Amino acid sequence: MDCNVFNPIDLPCGRTIENRLVKAAMYEHMANFSGGPPNEFHYGLYSEWAKHGWGMVITGNVQLSPQHLTLGRDIVVPPALNAEVLKPFERLAEVIHGAVDGTRPLAIMQLSHAGRQSANLIGGRPPFVPPLAPSPVRVGAGYTENRGRGTISDLMFHALFQVPTEMTTLDILYVQSSFVRGALLAYKSGFDGVQLHVAHGYLLAQFMNPKSNIRNDEYSVAPENVTRMLSEIVEAIRKVVPVTFIIGIKINSADYVTSGSAQEASQEGERRVLDHIRTIASWGAIDFIEISGGDYEKPDFMTCNGSQKPDRQAFFAQFSRTVMKDLYRSPVPSPSVPLILLTGGFRSHSHLQAALMSKHADLLGIGRGAVLRPDLPKILRLQLQDSKSSSTWADKPFAHEPEAVFRASEWIPSVKLIGAGVGTAWYTTIMRDIAISQIKNPKADPPPADYSRGGLIAVFKMWVWFDSIIAPIWVLGIFTVLIVTLEVFYQH
Repeated sequence: MDCNVFNPIDLPCGRTIENRLVKAAMYEHMANFSGGPPNEFHYGLYSEWAKHGWGMVITGNVQLSPQHLTLGRDIVVPPALNAEVLKPFERLAEVIHGAVDGTRPLAIMQLSHAGRQSANLIGGRPPFVPPLAPSPVRVGAGYTENRGRGTISDLMFHALFQVPTEMTTLDILYVQSSFVRGALLAYKSGFDGVQLHVAHGYLLAQFMNPKSNIRNDEYSVAPENVTRMLSEIVEAIRKVVPVTFIIGIKINSADYVTSGSAQEASQEGERRVLDHIRTIASWGAIDFIEISGGDYEKPDFMTCNGSQKPDRQAFFAQFSRTVMKDLYRSPVPSPSVPLILLTGGFRSHSHLQAALMSKHADLLGIGRGAVLRPDLPKILRLQLQDSKSSSTWADKPFAHEPEAVFRASEWIPSVKLIGAGVGTAWYTTIMRDIAISQIKNPKADPPPADYSRGGLIAVFKMWVWFDSIIAPIWVLGIFTVLIVTLEVFYQH
C-alpha cells in the first residue's frame, strides 16, 4: 500500500482523489430554521476548506425530508429540481472546487434521513406528529446499556423522541425515490458524488439494525433482506447518474449491538457489520466506505477524548483493518473493491502515516481537526518539504483540543448524550466564526479558535442565533427551556 498521505488513489468508478486527506462531514447548523438550501454561511465556511488542498470534501448531512430534520437548521433537498432551486447547490459545489493552488477537491454531498431520530419540536413536524421509521420502536427503548439509566435520562428520551410510525411499502418507495432525487440534485449541481448516511442510527441504519427494525416483511433484518433497502437505493441511483459519479456510504458497527456482555456485543456487532460490508462490496457499485460508530443511544461518534492510548488514536482503526483484509481476500475483482475511509481521532501526522502503513485505511477522514486547522493539508505539505523539522513535528498534535470546555457544569445531569453534545456545540460555533470571517474578507485568515468559550456558552451561542428570514422571539423561549437537552446530537 502507498503510505504517503499526498499520493493519489483511484476510486472504483474511475475518479482519482489527489491525496488521502478527507474533510469529514460535520453538523453545521447554518441553514434557515426549518431547513433550506445552502447560504452565504456555507459558502464562507467551505471556501476556507477549498483553499488548502483537501483530497475530498464531504458536506454536512443534507436531509431528504423536511419533516425529518435533526436540529432544525439542516440543508434540505428540494421537492422538485429546476434551474432556480439548483443555483445555491451549484454555488456550493463551485466553492468547494474553487481551490486557489491548482488542486481540486472532490465534492461529495452527504445524503441523510433521520427517521426515528428526528426530534420533537425541531424535527419539521407539527407537535405530536411522530416520525417515520422501519418499526414503532422509540429511541432509547430496549437498549441494554440504557436500562436502569435513571429517571432524568428516561425523561430526556421521552421528551425528545416519540414512538415512530412504522413505514408502509409506499413510504419506503417514496424515501427511496427521495435518495435518488438527492443524488440527481448533487449530480446536476456539479458535485462529484454522494455519501449515503448508513450510520449513527439514521434511517438507513435503522433498517439494518435489529434493535430498531422488527419487521417481518421483505425489509426485515433477516440475512436475505437486511441490506435490501440500501441496495435498492444504490441500484436506482446508478441507473440515473454517469458511471464516473461517486457513491460512498458511511457505516458503523455500534448500530448493531443488541445484548450480552460488552465484549460479546462488540464482537457480534462487528461480525454483523462485516457481513454487510462484504455484501455491499459485492455489488460492485460503491466507491468508498467510511467506518464510524455510535448513535443517539450510544453516541460514540460525538465523543472527543484526548486521553486515548496512542495505538488507539483512530477510534475504529482495528475494525477498519479487519475490513480491509477481508475485502482484499474476497472474490470481488480488485478494481471494484471500495476504498476504506477511516474517520476519528487523527491528531498528528504520525497517526495518519501509521494508519496507512498499518493498512487500517485507504483514506483518512478528519472532522474536528479540520475545524481547528482548515489549512491542515497545506501545513503538512510544508512540513514534509522541510526534512530538517520532520523529527520534531511528526508526533506533534495538529491543534490544541479544548477538552476542558466540554465538561458541563455540575448541575447538568450526567447523561452521555448531553456531554457529547456540548463539544458538538463548541465546534459548531467555531465553524460559524470561520464562515463569518470569510464572508467579511475572503482573503483573510480565519480567526483562531476561541478556547475561552466554555461549553455552556457554546450551547447558548449555537441556539441563540437568528438569520434575517426568521427571528421570532418565541423561538428563543422554546430553546431556552430545552437548551440543556436539545444541544445534544450531531457531529457527522
